[in-house]
Amino acid sequence: MKASNQVSRLRSLTTKQALATLVAGFVLSFIAGAIELFFDARKMRDEIQIQTSQMLKLVEATAAEAAFQLNPELAEQVVTGLYSGDNIVKVELRDDFDRVMFSLGEEENFESAFYQRLFGDIVHYQQPLEYRVVASDSGRQVGELELTLSLQALSQSFTERSLLIILLSILKTLGIVFLMVWVFAFLITGPLLRVYNALQSVNLEKPGKWHRPYLKYNKGDELEHLVKGLDDLLKAFQSGLDQRDQLHTLSTVDALTGVANRRYFDERLELIWTESRERQEPLAILFIDIDFFKLFNDNYGHAAGDECLKKVANLLLSTITRPDDLVARYGGEEFVCVLPGTGLQGANQLARRIQDNIKKLHLLHEFSSCSQHITLSIGVASETPMNHEMHPERLLRLADERLYLAKARGRNQVVSEHSDI
Repeated sequence: MKASNQVSRLRSLTTKQALATLVAGFVLSFIAGAIELFFDARKMRDEIQIQTSQMLKLVEATAAEAAFQLNPELAEQVVTGLYSGDNIVKVELRDDFDRVMFSLGEEENFESAFYQRLFGDIVHYQQPLEYRVVASDSGRQVGELELTLSLQALSQSFTERSLLIILLSILKTLGIVFLMVWVFAFLITGPLLRVYNALQSVNLEKPGKWHRPYLKYNKGDELEHLVKGLDDLLKAFQSGLDQRDQLHTLSTVDALTGVANRRYFDERLELIWTESRERQEPLAILFIDIDFFKLFNDNYGHAAGDECLKKVANLLLSTITRPDDLVARYGGEEFVCVLPGTGLQGANQLARRIQDNIKKLHLLHEFSSCSQHITLSIGVASETPMNHEMHPERLLRLADERLYLAKARGRNQVVSEHSDI
């Protein structure tokens, strides 16, 4: 199984999981950030009110004394001290006749509906000033201290805090995403990829021999059960292929010699004939007979006869080596060779080479009338199929007739053309 179905990175489970986690993380981050901003706004409002109240409390006594004594220098000191604080745009001290004793700053012109709604109600403070001669006195109001905070400064401070909260939320989200992606890749997509690569490298002829991936950290989980199921499936598939191959061998291969049997020869000849007709190429057939084989079998025994047939078959296979050529046992001691793309001359040369090779085997046959060793008679025929009216039986019959001539002429020879006996 070739690894041709490569998964695009954009379509991989890791990418999809990363994107899904990222989207979910940002949605949750947005929700959590919004909630955090809400509580931070409330916290900031409380801080502003507490700090401003404390600041006014610190100067209340001094401001009351300045108002009571109508002391402008002391009033200036109080107002100047307050105005130097953060986020303050205006400070004004008035006496009990509502006359301004000293004032710094002015109202700002900052329009923002959002920040007006958020902080607009806590930017103005009016602190009544009561003067007491002794601490136990109930005191009387001698003036008023007014303070205005900068809404623009508060909004800028809140924006900076919000950006920091959002940034931290994003960083936490990215950290969670990277952690989830790593865990997902480590426990799921990584093992799945190893299973996928193992399946891609499966030899389709031997699926049961696949390299089963070892999932160290997936003991007992679904992935381990998946791999075990795949292993069982591929082994069952292998068993089926083995049975198919066995049946195919029994139906197409001669059990004794290992070459093609008569049934496979008949099927294959039709196909080769059709291909030769389509290509307009010659097709040759060698009809081969072991000379005086019956005498060999009768005198040396059937075991020796079977061994002789095997050696002749092996000789033919070692001599006729082209992938498209076919060697088959036609019946008894007869063999047939089909040679696509071979003319009469080439087939004749190959037949003589077979005879030369059989001589080199020196298979003793003392009961032969033409030699002291095993010899072969060969009939050779070749023609180019031209149309659908021509059939391979004609060529096979022609080769058989020339084999008959070779035997009639004394055996141990090749006949490749017709002539009278």
